[in-house]
Amino acid sequence: MAKAGSPKNTKNKAKHSKLMAQKKKKEREKKDAHEARIKILKEKIKAQKEQE
Repeated sequence: MAKAGSPKNTKNKAKHSKLMAQKKKKEREKKDAHEARIKILKEKIKAQKEQE
C-alpha cells in the first residue's frame, strides 16, 4: 500500500543538493591545495639539486 501524505524524498531535496555541492567543493579545494603544495616542494627540491 502506498504511503499517505507528502511524497517521500522531495521535501529536503534542494537542501541535500546544496550540502552535497558544498562537500564536493570542499574536497576539490583540499585536493587542489595539496597538489599546489606538492608542486612547490618539487620545484624547491629541483632547485636544490641543481645547486649541488
